[in-house]
Amino acid sequence: MTGLYIHIPFCESRCIYCGFYSSLTQNVNKIEHGKTIRQRYINAVCKEMSKHKAILNTIYLGGGTPSQLSPEELNQIFNQINKTFLQQPEVRPSLPKEITIECNPEDVTPNFVQTLSTLPVNRISMGVQTFNDERLKFIHRRHSSNKILEAVRLLRNIGINNISIDLMFGFPKQTQEEWIDDIKKAISLNVEHISAYSLMYEEGTPLYAMLKHHKITQIGEEQYRNMYEELIDRLEIAGYEQYEISNFAKHGFRSLHNSSYWHNVPYIGVGAAAHSYNLRCRRWNYADINKYVNAIEHDYHAYEEEIIDDNTHYNDSIVTALRTKEGLNIDGFDEKYKTYFLTNAAPYIENGNMGKHDNNYFITRKGLYISDAIMTDLIMI
Repeated sequence: MTGLYIHIPFCESRCIYCGFYSSLTQNVNKIEHGKTIRQRYINAVCKEMSKHKAILNTIYLGGGTPSQLSPEELNQIFNQINKTFLQQPEVRPSLPKEITIECNPEDVTPNFVQTLSTLPVNRISMGVQTFNDERLKFIHRRHSSNKILEAVRLLRNIGINNISIDLMFGFPKQTQEEWIDDIKKAISLNVEHISAYSLMYEEGTPLYAMLKHHKITQIGEEQYRNMYEELIDRLEIAGYEQYEISNFAKHGFRSLHNSSYWHNVPYIGVGAAAHSYNLRCRRWNYADINKYVNAIEHDYHAYEEEIIDDNTHYNDSIVTALRTKEGLNIDGFDEKYKTYFLTNAAPYIENGNMGKHDNNYFITRKGLYISDAIMTDLIMI
C-alpha cells in the first residue's frame, strides 16, 4: 500500500515563519501560453499523477493552501485520482482509508464545505496556530479566533468526524498563561487530532530576519520546556495519545498518512517540491512552479533523485521511527547496524533518555528534549 501526497503551492499571503515552497495566488493567476500558470499547474499535477500506478492507502493534499482551490480544480484532481488509481480492474482497489485536505479556517465557507461534501475527503487538517488574535496578526494569518470555531462547526455539519488542527507555541513574549489558554481552547474544540510545534526561525523567512535584526527575541530553553510539558500533560488528561514527538490523537485517530513517513511505507509525491519514496530511491520534484510545469508539459523528468544505500536507509530509520511512540525495531538490521545502534544507544538507555520494549527502542519523555542530539549520535556518518 502507498500514500499519495499532492502539493498545492498557492497562498493568498505568506506567513512570516513559513519555509515551505509556495507562490502567491496573484502570481499564479497570470496568463502564460493562453492559460493561467495556476491552470497549467493543475494540469501538470494531473499529468504527473497519470504516470503512476499503485494501490493507495492514504491521500493527502497539502501546501501551500489546498483550500484555495476552486470546485473545478478540486474536481479535476479527484477525477484524475479516480482514473489513475481507483479504476484498475486487475486489482479492484478500494477507496483509500484516509483522504486529507489541508485547510485554512478563513477558507472554510458554506460554499467550500458544499464542495467538500461531494468529494471523498474524510479528514481535515486545519492551520489554527493560535487562538490569540493579536498573535495571528503578527504571523500574518488571515483568520480570527472566531473563524476557527465557525470552521469546525461547518465541517461537522457535513459529517467530517476526523479533524486535526495545528498549534504553535513559543512566540516572542508569549507567556505560559497565554499558552495554557490556547491549549484549553484547542481541547474545547473536541477535535480528533492535534499537531503542536514550537515556532521555528527558518533562514530566509521574514521571522528569521526579524530575529537577526533584534526586532524580536526568542523564548528561552526553560520556557520552551515548560510549555511542552504543559502541552503533553493537558492533552493526556483530555484523552489524547502522544504517538509522535509533535502529534497527539484520540484513540483510533492517528494520522495514517503521516505515519507512513515514520514507518518506512512507500509514498508518491506529486507537484512542485513534492517528495517520493519507494524503499530503493528518493525523488524530489523541482521547487519551482514554472520549472516543474515546463518539464511535465514537455515530458521531461521534473525531479532529482538519490539511490538509497544501506547507510542512508539506516539513518532514515533513526530520524523517522525514533520520533514515534513505538520507536525503532532493529530486527531487520544487519549485525553491523545493530551493533552500531546498541553501542551508541547504551548511554541513553542507562540514563533513562531511551527505553526498550522487546526489540523496539524508543525515546522516553525525559529524552524528548534532547531527541535531536540522540538521533545525531545514533546515525552513521
